[in-house]
Amino acid sequence: MTEYIKELTNSPFANTLGLIVLGIVSIWVILFIVQRFLFSKITSNDSHYKAKKTSVFVGYFLTFILLIVAFQDKLSGLSVAIGVAGAGIAFALQEVIVSFAGWLAIIFGGFYKPGDRVELGGIKGDVMDIGLIRTTIMETGQWVDGDLYNGRIVLVANSFVFKEPVFNYSGDFPFLWDEIKIPVQYGSDYAEAKQIIETAAKSVTSDIGQRSEKKWKDLQNKYRLEEASTEPMVSIVANDNWVEFTLRYVVNYKKRRLTKTDLFTEILKNIEATGTRVKFASATFEVSELPNLNVNIVKD
Repeated sequence: MTEYIKELTNSPFANTLGLIVLGIVSIWVILFIVQRFLFSKITSNDSHYKAKKTSVFVGYFLTFILLIVAFQDKLSGLSVAIGVAGAGIAFALQEVIVSFAGWLAIIFGGFYKPGDRVELGGIKGDVMDIGLIRTTIMETGQWVDGDLYNGRIVLVANSFVFKEPVFNYSGDFPFLWDEIKIPVQYGSDYAEAKQIIETAAKSVTSDIGQRSEKKWKDLQNKYRLEEASTEPMVSIVANDNWVEFTLRYVVNYKKRRLTKTDLFTEILKNIEATGTRVKFASATFEVSELPNLNVNIVKD
């Protein structure tokens, strides 16, 4: 037994294996120390996430290089076997391979990044993490109204970037156009109603106008796009029941609900202050009077 152990420890394979284990342990211990003592000083959440993710990829890369260097003299003899086995593995793990290809497309194609709000595979939410196989999303919507978190964490395969559209709400242009509709009674002062709505829009969205306009200019320099107004716009439509004012405005992609609340609060306050000059409309039903009926009762 002692001779067998001595022969095993003196074999080239055992020495190579020992060096590989020692090298892998050294790589990950160093990365752990760096993450523990250096990355803990990074205060920015986004920078901390990127640094940690980069260190993990560096660890995998160095481990891969170490294995290549250690077995470089044996790779030529294994090439045929690896090729045959690789074909079977590729067929069995085709979804995993496509998901890995999707990860490469996401990272190098700039589809989205951690922190972006996206809709992927029918799931809408904020990207928490982009893994080699899956993207982790904090979901919004569903049974919760508005663009608010519902608490579910969803894992979506990266292969979906090749199968379905990817909607990015916060990419190169982190703003959205949104609308609210205000019904006003016939006979109201329409000019004053329009002025009230425009004033409220400028008051609530004034800080967004300039920033969104600059972002749109940057987008035009990057892509082929026409001019688009980022200023609030009011349009009027008359229908059977009331005069409908539609306010179109630009809003931050994370503040749609809050902005609507501020707009309606301002508009309600100012319209109520006009007294009877401007009135909100509501659905009304007119009951027609029944005609007079003459009923003759004949007795046998």
